[in-house]
Amino acid sequence: MIASRRYLAMAGRIYPTEMADRGGASQNSEAPRSSGVLLSPCVAFFQLTERSRSRVPDLWKNENNFTITRLQSPFGLSTRIVKVSTVKAVLVSVSLRSIPLGGYQLWADAKQLPTSYVPTFRSNVIDFSARPTCAADRPFDFVHYHVPRASLDDIAEDLGFGPVSELQQSVNEHDIVLAQMTKNILPFVDVKKKPCSLALDQFQLALGAHLLQRYGRIARAQLPAAGGLAKWQKQRALELLRENLSGSVRLCDLANECGLSASHFARSFKATLGISSHQWLIRQRIDRAKELLVQTKLPLCDVAAHCGFGDQPAFTRTFHRIVGASPGHWRREHQAR
Repeated sequence: MIASRRYLAMAGRIYPTEMADRGGASQNSEAPRSSGVLLSPCVAFFQLTERSRSRVPDLWKNENNFTITRLQSPFGLSTRIVKVSTVKAVLVSVSLRSIPLGGYQLWADAKQLPTSYVPTFRSNVIDFSARPTCAADRPFDFVHYHVPRASLDDIAEDLGFGPVSELQQSVNEHDIVLAQMTKNILPFVDVKKKPCSLALDQFQLALGAHLLQRYGRIARAQLPAAGGLAKWQKQRALELLRENLSGSVRLCDLANECGLSASHFARSFKATLGISSHQWLIRQRIDRAKELLVQTKLPLCDVAAHCGFGDQPAFTRTFHRIVGASPGHWRREHQAR
């Protein structure tokens, strides 16, 4: 994950400012320019206060990477926000709280869109070329996804479709799949330790596939034959995953080593091993943790660190979910044998 080392204090908590930094000064109205360097996916959470809401830039710029940004305010916004991107991209927004009639306004192509009452987990899908603009004088809580169009084209091509001509614009949509995906990723947006790049890559693929299926206007081509990884591809992929238990390896890195596109690799990996590369990585972490729990007397926090977990609570939750017991209980049972 590429992120700024500077931080912005909001509501007594600390949040990374990589998104706000890219927003630039609020008076800057120049067209965005990309650095040309493909950035890693990133996650940010901004919780506005009465004072900090005035510091939100009225031109919010996104770079060329996939991002998940949660923007929450109990006071609304002090000004309209225009959202732009340095590359062709799609803005997907999901509301985490209801907004009463008239409390939220939305524009695309300089035309106001009908928003009325916004129920919880309703979503908007708008192309950045329409310069989506929003205003709010009531409390709100949104998760915004910045999805580069190039990644959608790659997924479409790998699935046997032609290029994505456009995505159907959608406002206040009741999309239960998008709502559930947001519920699943939300716990990782709120914590200080962000999900690993591999997990974000897998999420981006799933989100992209859903956007194409539900909102994409694409020409159908011949579907690719289903198949798994060749023996050498499997060996190389597993070797890289074992060397990067922290999850710092990107899905595109694994795919490049196997001579495949990211989406093709993801499907082939699951066809070969029955689970995604991130799920396989998690199981390897748990297996390594079991070895350390039985063979050493390391504290649980050190076991978590050695196995690529961000902290002990995350390790305990994952271990319990997969093994069915807490690490401490499992250690006592197996060390006594």
